[in-house]
Amino acid sequence: MPVVPFDLRGLAPGQGPSRRHVASVVDAASGQDTTIAVAGRVPALAAVLARLWKTDRLPGVAVAWEPVDGDRDCSGLARDLGLGTGEPRELSLVRDDHGGVLLHHGRVEAAGEPRRALARRFGAQAHHDSTKIADGQITRIEVRPRWDVADELSVGVVTVPLRPLRRSTGRAVQIACDPARVVRDGVPLDRDVVRWTWYADDRVRWRLQP
Repeated sequence: MPVVPFDLRGLAPGQGPSRRHVASVVDAASGQDTTIAVAGRVPALAAVLARLWKTDRLPGVAVAWEPVDGDRDCSGLARDLGLGTGEPRELSLVRDDHGGVLLHHGRVEAAGEPRRALARRFGAQAHHDSTKIADGQITRIEVRPRWDVADELSVGVVTVPLRPLRRSTGRAVQIACDPARVVRDGVPLDRDVVRWTWYADDRVRWRLQP
């Protein structure tokens, strides 16, 4: 089984790899039995999966992952995936409507200076599948893929700072809002948005080589 190493451990926290760099390595990996061995933080793994999806090579090309020691998000995702245990397996792919992949934690919050975003409120209407989960002023929406079941998201809405989250589960969350900041697996989107969708795409799987 050919293995293509891809070392992205040099990326700083909150930084994703360039699309061009990812494409140069991922597109060169060919063959149905190939494994891309990604070393790096969660956004590095997400970027590789996004490129494999875009080039229609999921689940044919498998992915192995070496997390970064001491990184909390890496530790959490590795635990959720059962990394290092079991047989190769096919897993759900959570995507957004801008071509990205979410693996561990997504957040929509008020636009503006990041350090104050969690204390500000913004107007939003959101649906989780057919259930309305937000309609008015909120502080943030948090989204996590579930790895214990297939094709499902856990979504939390905070209406007032320091209040507990209101949680729901389902396949897709759709948000229409005042200009807001999106953070995907710790990496902020490079522009504000007024609409956003995350969904578990039941038409595709990715293959983890544990």
